[in-house]
Amino acid sequence: MLDFLIKNRGQIASLTLEHLWLVGIAIAIAVIIGIPLGILVSRSPSLRKPILGGTNVLQTIPSLALFGILLPAPWLGARADRLAIAALVLYALLPIVRNTYTGIMAVDPAVKEAAIGMGMTDGELLTRVELPLSVPFMLAGIRIATVTAVGVATIAAAVGAGGLGELIFRGVAMVNNQLILAGALPAALLAIVADLVLGAIENRLRVPQR
Repeated sequence: MLDFLIKNRGQIASLTLEHLWLVGIAIAIAVIIGIPLGILVSRSPSLRKPILGGTNVLQTIPSLALFGILLPAPWLGARADRLAIAALVLYALLPIVRNTYTGIMAVDPAVKEAAIGMGMTDGELLTRVELPLSVPFMLAGIRIATVTAVGVATIAAAVGAGGLGELIFRGVAMVNNQLILAGALPAALLAIVADLVLGAIENRLRVPQR
């Protein structure tokens, strides 16, 4: 197995970079969309069920089925990488939206009252108090979303988007365990590294600084 990995290191490295690109772009877009949605939910209780319920429903759709649902979309279906990124974004929204909302709602009411008593507007309360205190929660959501996206991105090869799933699908078709492991092991390693790095940052932010 080690000899196989060494001989094919160029291809594995190239597909790993493709995998990272898909996940990185998807998570960046999900953060840009998810954090404002989480803030909106915290400010508008009437939107809580539709938004959180909608992102929950997206999580229940099997990944391959979601790719199939998005495939007929004119702009998305025209390019496999767009299709894969869109699917990954949809899967990443729930933990980011939910944790942003949870983080804001978890801020001590006494802290909010003190900020309002100092004359802060709602916008200042959000940007200067609630969001800074919610960062560990938001990072936890991004961590979950990233690890999930690394795994789901392997399915992107089914629609021709590349990534490490290409080796896995090829290995399954050829009944070649070496090819399957050549795709599965780097994907698992990426997920573990992402989890450890983001987890370390999250833990550091949770510890009060002296």
